[in-house]
Amino acid sequence: MSPAPPVASRDRLRIAIQKSGRLAEPARALLASCGLSWRESRDRLFCYGETLPVDLLLVRDDDIPGLIADGVCDLGVVGRNVLLEQDGDRRGAGKPAAFRELRALGFGGCRLMVAVPDGWSWDGPAQLAGKRIATSYPALTAQWLARNGVDAQVVLLSGSVEIAPKLGQADVVCDLVSSGATLAANQLKPVETLLQSEAVLAGPVGEFDDVRGELADLLLRRLDGALRIKHSKLLMFQASRELLPSLLPLLPDAEAPTVMRIDGEDGLALQALCHGAVTWQRLEDLKRAGARGLMVLPVEGMLA
Repeated sequence: MSPAPPVASRDRLRIAIQKSGRLAEPARALLASCGLSWRESRDRLFCYGETLPVDLLLVRDDDIPGLIADGVCDLGVVGRNVLLEQDGDRRGAGKPAAFRELRALGFGGCRLMVAVPDGWSWDGPAQLAGKRIATSYPALTAQWLARNGVDAQVVLLSGSVEIAPKLGQADVVCDLVSSGATLAANQLKPVETLLQSEAVLAGPVGEFDDVRGELADLLLRRLDGALRIKHSKLLMFQASRELLPSLLPLLPDAEAPTVMRIDGEDGLALQALCHGAVTWQRLEDLKRAGARGLMVLPVEGMLA
């Protein structure tokens, strides 16, 4: 197997994202929260980075892994399911790995699942031996079957997978599931999870050896900060020193708080970055434990 091709030199970082679809707007919003802004081309296929030399290419999500493999794009926001399916295709064809997941991005969550007719009593993967499985993810399905030692026929369909059993094309299906409503409408029930998927930032296997390496590192640092504070709040309050042992256990999801002495008083002021929900109930519990002057503030940015 030949090694992955070197990453071609370029002085701007190019990121591929969905032009339209459920990952498109969240991807733009997340990148914008990292301080990026763009000027969009007339054909709305390219966005030129204005605040940083980081451009966007707007494409179909299925094209993103291939664009990274070919060096057309440096990074991409794509579903893990698409990334791993195309990686499986490459490996099955004897090609080297050309892209990898760099960060999970926390949106676009779904599951790749096996679903069987409602009337089936599910006993495990061995029940699929000799059956036909309709799917748009043949590589991932075949890998799962092999791991479980099941000999079944994979039937490739590009769309409307859920209707395959009704049409006699397959016995069961393997497809993405979000709410499960589409499966239920076709008298199917999910029984096995092959993959937990979400949007990920993907990049090449090789490292950048030019200015894009610095830009990619900067972007990853900002992404880590943006993802960390997505559901974070800064909690501020005052309390007597002797009450700290009873107050700190009420902040299990907080980073080590900043504690400051209040001039002229025998008390302390605390600031704690909480990464979980700061609910009214939590505030009331803290107040009962002796906290006063409780304030909850949004966190606009964070860089470790």
